[in-house]
Amino acid sequence: MYRTLTVVLACLGMAGALAIDTYLPSMPAIGREFGVGPVAVQQTLSVFLFTFAFMMLFYGTLSDSFGRRRVILVALVLYTIGSVGAAFAPSFGWLLACRALQGLSAGAGSVIGQAIVQDRLKGAEAQKMMSNIMMVFGLAPAIAPVVGGWLHVHFGWRSTFLFLAAFGALLIAMTLRLLPESLPVERRQAFHPGTIAANYMKVLTHPRFLLLSLSVGMAFGGLSLYIGSAANFVMVILGLPETAFAWMFIPLIGGMVLGSGWGGKRAASMAPGRLAWIGFGTMLAAALLNIGYNALFPAAVPWAVLPLALYTFGLAVAMPAIQVTALSLFPDNRGLASSMLGFIQMMSFALVSGLVAPILFDSAFKLACGVGAGLVLSAGAWRASRPA
Repeated sequence: MYRTLTVVLACLGMAGALAIDTYLPSMPAIGREFGVGPVAVQQTLSVFLFTFAFMMLFYGTLSDSFGRRRVILVALVLYTIGSVGAAFAPSFGWLLACRALQGLSAGAGSVIGQAIVQDRLKGAEAQKMMSNIMMVFGLAPAIAPVVGGWLHVHFGWRSTFLFLAAFGALLIAMTLRLLPESLPVERRQAFHPGTIAANYMKVLTHPRFLLLSLSVGMAFGGLSLYIGSAANFVMVILGLPETAFAWMFIPLIGGMVLGSGWGGKRAASMAPGRLAWIGFGTMLAAALLNIGYNALFPAAVPWAVLPLALYTFGLAVAMPAIQVTALSLFPDNRGLASSMLGFIQMMSFALVSGLVAPILFDSAFKLACGVGAGLVLSAGAWRASRPA
């Protein structure tokens, strides 16, 4: 049951990652078909990420009141509808609207999945499962652009959204068959606006929770910077074709998978704080290597992508420990706390990929410096969150 739950929750979390990464090789073609420039096409990613982050505020609260499984199923139906709509979009405005619907519905699995882990497990066991979920989940961003590039070359960009619709239908079947409800009726929160508002204020005014959430968001900012710049980084800076996105995403996600496996095995024997600092130290080494290489040499594979693998290794070691620490602050409102954590993380992702990436994605050196700046902010927030 433990392995089944890990796989199901990881697959639910993949919905958002696949919607972000699968269509990246198709972005230039989308611009050509609808007659819009690269900055406009970039908004198909930004719109998704902002709506994704916005709805994360509410999924945890809804699941605290109506149950985890029911909310996930409703969101998956909307995700599938949005994917079908994007596949048959007759205009760029229609595509943006469908991307917004995808974003509004794609985050339920990742947010509520964290709450489900906390419902069933505590302490080191919860941290271990979250590491294992991240390890399985990490397959999605590695596979997605490769699959998307292949689909684009053979069937056109619309086929990538049909693929997402099929994945959504598969998730609905998996949830119905393999995911039992983890929050019994007697433990649910009353759905009263006053109570909900008070709970949000309790979380929003907790300084330590906010610092931990910002630490997670800023650390993931390095990953989001490269994902938001993927089309330009792969096809312009590295000079590779649409089918070569694996050169970037396999190191990115390979490091995350290995880091999740390593960190998960040590969750029971190492304190969360120690794992976090090991992760930050690894990310710092990666950021310095990345900046140094790009300052001295023109970007080329494999050297331009190897520091990314080291960075995401450290990211995967540090983040589960920080997330578990943050969620443990609110044992009676795990869904809401998970929503807020996810919202802050994804809003950081959206701002970095939508606003920062277009400023930096013309230069590998600028991208490397951007990752370093985000890491400094993340480590500072983590240090400030530590008890005196």
